[in-house]
Amino acid sequence: MLGELNNEQIESLLTRQVIGRLGCHNNGETYIVPVNYVYRNGAIYIHSGPGKKIDMMRKNPSVCFEVDDIQNIFKWQCVILWGLFDELTDMDEKEQAMQALTHRIMPLVNSPADHPSHGITQNEYDIGTKIDLVLYRIKIVKRSGRFEG
Repeated sequence: MLGELNNEQIESLLTRQVIGRLGCHNNGETYIVPVNYVYRNGAIYIHSGPGKKIDMMRKNPSVCFEVDDIQNIFKWQCVILWGLFDELTDMDEKEQAMQALTHRIMPLVNSPADHPSHGITQNEYDIGTKIDLVLYRIKIVKRSGRFEG
């Protein structure tokens, strides 16, 4: 059976998952990449190093974001969000976002010292030494959820 997810099911899927796919578009080019995220306060929070997706979103902040939970070919849930890239500049807001991301991702990490590029490390001074993190949120404008099963 195919169907639509209700608001509670959409919220649950966004809260449960930790990896989504971010789609951005600029100058006739579309780029889709997997990202770690945390869903909080009705927005998607993500961190990244400088690069192609950040450059594209700074030029065109309209993005698409997809999260799924696939049990098998006939049992899955999927949420698609449309929203706006919003780079965090306030230091308190950046710290809160990074803390939320770290708390969400840390239980899935075997060796924290191996991941300073994700802002996850045993030593705070390692963060930012290898990469300058960009923290941003996706302000959700529209959302849709579907399922089969």
